[in-house]
Amino acid sequence: MLALLKSEAEHRGLPSCVMTFEPHPRDFFAAKLGKPELAPARIASLRDKLSELERCGIDQVIVLRFDDRLAGLSPQDFIHTVLQQGLGCRYVLVGDDFRFGAKRQGDYATLDAAGRTQGFDVARMMSYEVHGLRVSSSAVREALAAGRMEAAAQLLGRPYSISGHVVHGMKLGRQLGASAAQANDGFRTLNLRFNHDKPAAQGIFAVRTHGLTEQPLDGVASFGVRPTVMDAGRVLLEVHCLDWPAALGVEGGYGKLVRVELLHKLRDEARYDGLPALTAAIQQDTRNARAFLAESAALRRQTTRDRI
Repeated sequence: MLALLKSEAEHRGLPSCVMTFEPHPRDFFAAKLGKPELAPARIASLRDKLSELERCGIDQVIVLRFDDRLAGLSPQDFIHTVLQQGLGCRYVLVGDDFRFGAKRQGDYATLDAAGRTQGFDVARMMSYEVHGLRVSSSAVREALAAGRMEAAAQLLGRPYSISGHVVHGMKLGRQLGASAAQANDGFRTLNLRFNHDKPAAQGIFAVRTHGLTEQPLDGVASFGVRPTVMDAGRVLLEVHCLDWPAALGVEGGYGKLVRVELLHKLRDEARYDGLPALTAAIQQDTRNARAFLAESAALRRQTTRDRI
């Protein structure tokens, strides 16, 4: 869809532009009704959404604050106020299930009729399928919730990832697993906050982290509310790099903007009776992550040789 938008923009000599909303409309209505269970699980932060749109070559992104005023606009008012007066649209591309305006009264036919009378073109892109499955945010959420990271990657066209700045945590990892090989560091972790209380994926994952060094670093990560620790409840992505680069030093990760690919789910989060049990679980997770990542690397090498 974005490729088609870019092609049309270049053909017409116009900038390509994507419109999105923050918060998600379903988040807004769930909060308004006092029913948080109606809010969808969050796939990506706004930063990640903007980063992906930039990577796809989109020139501009319009982020509209979704509030009572915007929710109350009729389809005709939305077209006039936002699309015409606000953006001066000459071409509008929507999905086949697109709805807009108060009470979702507007659809493709509404938009197409307005375009014919008011001087802008309207196009609709039909559903796209991967292995017979319609690609949609709902399908991605279902795959992530089930821990099917490979299926999510097929739907997205890339590994599912989360980005953020590395922040200071409780330093609990330095107290864990203080074996001879880890006497100084324990399980040092990179902490990334996820500013939404319903992430689409949760659990323990084998991961790959970009942004710390020139080459990505393999690791194991916990993504969720960390039920064993004292400040459980706040969603956090905690990444332990399997081989920490000495050049970074003890504090070298803080403040860096990193992107973490969640490649394979190892297990769900669990509560443990004390730090020794948590340490043993982390040690097993680390072994399982190493095994998965080694197997994946071997498969990639074999695939490369087969292609050659």
